[in-house]
Amino acid sequence: MIRLAGIDIGNDSVKLVVSGSNEPIIIPSIVSPGYERHVLQEEDSPLKALDVMVYSPKLRKKSQRYFVGLLASEDQDNAELEETDNKATSDQSLIVALTALAYASVTSVAQTLQPGQSIEQVEYVIGTGLPVRTYARYHQTFEERLVGEHEVTFLSTPRLRGRTVRVNIRRAIVSIEGAAALFHMATHENLQVRDEELYNGVIGICEMGALTTDFPVVKRMSIDNQFSTGEQLGLASYLDYIIRDVEDQYGYRFPSRTKLIQRIRRHDFIIQRVGEGQADIRPIVDTYFSRAAQKIVDLIRKRWKKYPDIQCFYVLGGGAAALKPYILDAADNMRLRFVDDSELQNVYGYLKLAKNKTSNNEAAV
Repeated sequence: MIRLAGIDIGNDSVKLVVSGSNEPIIIPSIVSPGYERHVLQEEDSPLKALDVMVYSPKLRKKSQRYFVGLLASEDQDNAELEETDNKATSDQSLIVALTALAYASVTSVAQTLQPGQSIEQVEYVIGTGLPVRTYARYHQTFEERLVGEHEVTFLSTPRLRGRTVRVNIRRAIVSIEGAAALFHMATHENLQVRDEELYNGVIGICEMGALTTDFPVVKRMSIDNQFSTGEQLGLASYLDYIIRDVEDQYGYRFPSRTKLIQRIRRHDFIIQRVGEGQADIRPIVDTYFSRAAQKIVDLIRKRWKKYPDIQCFYVLGGGAAALKPYILDAADNMRLRFVDDSELQNVYGYLKLAKNKTSNNEAAV
């Protein structure tokens, strides 16, 4: 049985939704070299200790052990994606994506192994996306890297230890980030129109991620080739500035952007200084987030002036969720729209687009 899935292979995290389950799987896009761990007490969730051997003919190192996600976020040798990385060609992005797909298959459905079979198998048709500026050149490359057979073995991961999953991606439907989010907001689960204004109007999207910000303009659910654009700008560089300033001022080092953003989401701005009491990093966060928000608002205003027929502008994505109060403050009298679960709109849209494409193909047959 082929499973449909939407997967947002983000530069900060991979978000995955499988058809039949509305519960998203979210794994930070961090990896580090894997090794034999000394486990004194097993973690209470597999997602906290993704220790995997990943085999794929599409990787430069075809078979390698990695710590992925939260486990890697604590490791001193971890690697987070940088502005020079391209998710369409990045091995790191593919490693986290395959780990997420394998994890979903072993945790959401009871797998039954045939006699003599030691490898669990799952087949997917997936919907995913790329930024505006890389879509035209790289969407075919991205599709080719995803499609095919890959294998993921869980090593010291609690409750999944020793299980191997063969992930067969039969088809990858690649769309444009931000536009997929709009398709989700405009349609019901059965793909019928839910919001006429969004479905038939001229809508601007500002979709801010970790490394890129996309500005697709969607007219009656079609991408405007002339006015859609993107910027090599995201929240990651501002998080890096915060990490640097906190270390310079207080000698406290966040091991990864993931650890910092977890603190910010909890509104926990108090850090413990070694032997020197506590410090409040909120002023540093406010400084950089205010700068980021002003930059985003200036870019939206510029896009809107170039194409005044845009009826409304939605601000979406993980960066938008983190910056919302700062963007509202900087926007002044410019009315911008936000939605709940902003960072999940794309992944739900990718799943719907995969459904739409597969149902259209079946109808054609």
